[in-house]
Amino acid sequence: MPSDLTNAVLLPIDMQKAFDGPSWPRRWNKAVDANGLLLIEAWRAAGRPIIHVRHDSVEPNSSLGPAQPGNAFREGFGPKGDEPLVTKSVNSAFIGTDLDLRLRRLGIDTIVAFGIATDMCVSTTMRMGANLGYRMILVEDACDCFDLPDGRGGTIPAETVHATHVATLGFEFAKVVTTRELAQTLTGAEAA
Repeated sequence: MPSDLTNAVLLPIDMQKAFDGPSWPRRWNKAVDANGLLLIEAWRAAGRPIIHVRHDSVEPNSSLGPAQPGNAFREGFGPKGDEPLVTKSVNSAFIGTDLDLRLRRLGIDTIVAFGIATDMCVSTTMRMGANLGYRMILVEDACDCFDLPDGRGGTIPAETVHATHVATLGFEFAKVVTTRELAQTLTGAEAA
């Protein structure tokens, strides 16, 4: 776990209500909300910057469309006070947004990210952030994803999808940590 989080930002990605709807496949991580909220609480207590990301779909009839109830943040998530919000309509939080500019203006060199879904918007944002030169940290147990069709009539379990993407990100693009590890590091850094 990196001990220097001085120039780090917390980036919760797409923690939205739509993902609980019946149109989405089964998710696996029952602790995603609790872990994400713990991270946000610890980050706020430390007075560190948070930039929230929300998916505003442009697809017709999407449950993530701005006019849909599912577009709203899950309970306890979303900006508080003057915390900024970045809205996107594609998988990466960097495409079509001012996220990179915001981060550079803040002097950020490290992005700590979590959210839904591990293999989609979280992974795409993590990969692009690494390609842009940021040190990326994935909080894997504060992420969640869905069962996926395997293209041959079967299903790949969400747990397998998650584990595979976490392994790929950890091998090439990011440091992978748990909520507990990050919270302990953050608490230790504040006490020092």
